[in-house]
Amino acid sequence: MKIFDFLKSRKNLFLLAIIFSVKLCLLSCSSDRVSEEIIDKEPEEETVIIKTQPIPFSEQREGNAEAGKEYLLSGNYMSSGVPYNAFVQGNGEDTSNVLNRTGDNAVIPYDYTAVTASNGVRVVAPNCLNCHSSRINNEHIIGLGSHDSDFTVNRAIQTQTLNVAIPLVYGADSDEWEAYDQFRKSIEAIAPKTITKSRGVNTANKIAEVLISHRDKNTLRWSNEPYVVLPDEVIPTDVPAWWLLKKKNAIFYNAMGRLDFCKSMIGASMLTLTDITKAQELDKNMVDVLAYIETLEAPKYPENINEVLVATGKELFNATCATCHGTYGENGSYPNLLVALESIETDPELSNHYTTVTDETTYFFNWFNTGWFGSATDPLILTPEGGYIAPPLDGIWATAPYLHNASVPTLEDMLNSKERPKFWKRTFNNSDYDYIKLGWNYTVESSKTDKNTYDTTLKGYGNGGHRFGDKFTDEERKAVLEYLKTL
Repeated sequence: MKIFDFLKSRKNLFLLAIIFSVKLCLLSCSSDRVSEEIIDKEPEEETVIIKTQPIPFSEQREGNAEAGKEYLLSGNYMSSGVPYNAFVQGNGEDTSNVLNRTGDNAVIPYDYTAVTASNGVRVVAPNCLNCHSSRINNEHIIGLGSHDSDFTVNRAIQTQTLNVAIPLVYGADSDEWEAYDQFRKSIEAIAPKTITKSRGVNTANKIAEVLISHRDKNTLRWSNEPYVVLPDEVIPTDVPAWWLLKKKNAIFYNAMGRLDFCKSMIGASMLTLTDITKAQELDKNMVDVLAYIETLEAPKYPENINEVLVATGKELFNATCATCHGTYGENGSYPNLLVALESIETDPELSNHYTTVTDETTYFFNWFNTGWFGSATDPLILTPEGGYIAPPLDGIWATAPYLHNASVPTLEDMLNSKERPKFWKRTFNNSDYDYIKLGWNYTVESSKTDKNTYDTTLKGYGNGGHRFGDKFTDEERKAVLEYLKTL
């Protein structure tokens, strides 16, 4: 493994900015209170009650999309990192330049940015695209959540090489060491607390918790000793597509992020920022970044589409899924509904983590809601109510694997819960796509064999629930899948 491979594995660092959005499917009414709607879960079963709750709208600040794109791809929103020359020498030059960047950034990977640390040293640090861009069928797409992250090892082990090399090359008291030091501290705090059981899932929630456990809620200054001790347990998540954000009234998988979305984007910079002064600078620029994100559109399905099947599938979708997931096309609308756990029945661990009162969650909510993030102008407030948001489905064909914990490999499996594999493995080749089932090609296994096996028997990794497609016949399911290609 190269010296800096541990950095490239962190396909998650800016998900603090926009962590928690998702993938579910239910039905409900849109009233100002918890609603209940009776639907047929399966033709032969008794009717069931589906509980949903409307998510209130929050006005967002307006910015300049072009300025936001430039800041996102090349801006100085990280404050610490690996000295530029050391990074390039350790990894070699990357001449692909998929973002068409200039200067120092033209020869480093798209998911890293060369920035100037507060002491003037040029360093390289991960940017938002570590989490919020990826490839499918060899096409790089900004806004597509990373689907191949590997958090199965303790990446802090690799920092040991850097911790020796940088003082040897530049000096123990050098400006380069000073510019690297905060990045080192954060990685060494995060890595042992964010180890997952399978590859392909994300740890954004836990990264956020670790970082704020080391920062004062008002000054945002770093403490080498955490203010609260966190358990090692990690609840896995998927990375939501950025192009969905413009439709949402709340962020995070459980829709607990309310009011100002821009504040949440500063979260990623807590990896390296010095204090509140930098956060205030970032706050002004994140308005432009949000404006750019809101211009992103879902990628078009690249293969042929059967329009006859689409017409049938649209009718079935609108009758079964649209009440929660919205309608699409020229007059489409999205209802912004939070679905109760007892109705969606998907893995409850992520939701329960934030509604269960513990020392960790008490600290977490107090930190956000009463510190700078929650009390400054344009605050971010966290309000966990239990359940999961039913997301918009634009570009759903490209966002496998599915559910909030990435436990279902294809859309066909999403619409037929009885066929979902308990143990499944994929190649993590971004071209290994199944155009029939819509998702990743995979093999079914009898047990977990290595990190590439997704084990749905583990806590937080369950693939149950969301059984609303089970009632479709095979032909109806095929038609719905054809329609989903068009969204």
